[in-house]
Amino acid sequence: MNDSEMLAVAIGEARIGLAEGGIPIGAALFGPDGDLWGSGLNRRVQDDDPTMHGETAAFKAAGRRRSYRGTTMVTTLSPCWYCSGLIRQFGISAVLIGESQTFTGGHDWLADNGVTITIANDDECIRMMTDFITTHPDLWHEDIGTDGP
Repeated sequence: MNDSEMLAVAIGEARIGLAEGGIPIGAALFGPDGDLWGSGLNRRVQDDDPTMHGETAAFKAAGRRRSYRGTTMVTTLSPCWYCSGLIRQFGISAVLIGESQTFTGGHDWLADNGVTITIANDDECIRMMTDFITTHPDLWHEDIGTDGP
């Protein structure tokens, strides 16, 4: 799969989350050969679980693996520090980010520590998050752990 095709999987997950009344962040973990290992969405609202971010859902869906070397985490939004820690902890090699304009998490730190970072600046990802932040500022600030403006 190319970057656009991989990002489309994560965007599909984000759309599901939005339709369910959740935060529109989706992710997918692809193996070294480009096979989809798992995908998921931010389910903090739906599951009342603050740990269920898109990246953690995709990682969990991928199941236990001997190694994550050579894998790519695809996410519609720059990974927060929590998800960046997961990426580092398990040695995920690359991260493809849909957008980082609405939120810049730990991707610079990941890059500084040898993770390949690609930021797509995807219009749909930007629009989805911008619209969500405008219509649901309380959920947004809760999700990223701030008290808001």
